[in-house]
Amino acid sequence: MTAMINPAELRIAVMGAGAVGCYYGGMLARTGHSVTLIGRPSHVSAIQAHGLRMQTLWFDETVDLQASTEVSAVANADVVLFAVKSPDTEATGAAMRPHLAPGALVLCLQNGVDNAERLRIALPDHDVDAAVVYVASEMAGPGHLRHHGRGELLIEPSPKSAPLAQRLVAAGVPTEVSDDVRGALWAKLILNCAYNALSALARLPYGQLVQRPGVTDVMRDVVSECKAVASAEGVRLPPDVDTIVRRIAETMPTQYSSTAQDLMRGKSTEIDHLNGHVMRRGEALGVPTPANRVLWTMVKMAERALANA
Repeated sequence: MTAMINPAELRIAVMGAGAVGCYYGGMLARTGHSVTLIGRPSHVSAIQAHGLRMQTLWFDETVDLQASTEVSAVANADVVLFAVKSPDTEATGAAMRPHLAPGALVLCLQNGVDNAERLRIALPDHDVDAAVVYVASEMAGPGHLRHHGRGELLIEPSPKSAPLAQRLVAAGVPTEVSDDVRGALWAKLILNCAYNALSALARLPYGQLVQRPGVTDVMRDVVSECKAVASAEGVRLPPDVDTIVRRIAETMPTQYSSTAQDLMRGKSTEIDHLNGHVMRRGEALGVPTPANRVLWTMVKMAERALANA
């Protein structure tokens, strides 16, 4: 599909209305686009009753939009912001497929580096664009988004990406169309591998985490392994990836990782698609990844302990 996005007001569905989906869906709704959030019953009920509270660094207001628990709510959407957890990619994509309008664009706003590829297999008749998400946010309660920092997007080029980027910029979301989304996705994966598991296991935000003895040394080992795997994959990383990793604790000191948020809520995590992905690709490519393996194993044990509690 190559039809362009033309209407001034877009019909947008957010599939997976957690912290990421609510942030970008809410920002677009604030500027007049028709937005439907699709998520868990507790959030949907609160949003239907009171709207979405967006408590951000720049404003604190309630945004009126639609909300549903049904996958069929993607029907008629011009754009679907796809923000489900990585393990749910294929199943959610398959569930959406019968309801998607011809020509709809699905923008993949997920952690990990291979979700867009997996989603294209589940949605062979639709356009799927990969995006790199840089936002620190959490759901502070049903229908209540709390934003801790940043918010920009990087989108891969396609016939529809430029007009969508224009709408996002107009909605207050800094957005760039880039020829090297793959490298940026890997850079973010490295960032997540360095922080997510450690933040989850220690139950600490980034600023406090890096003050603990030995943490930065472990992070250095994790990053070194990730870079070796990326190199073996033929990925061109940004030259400042080490600086990006180091500075995140300074720019987002109060942020808990998404893995930490999941464990603290008793939910399964995306660790298989973070440190676990690096571990599996390292095995396939003959690159040792012992630090990533240890973090993956510890988070998996923590998940099991919560499940059996």
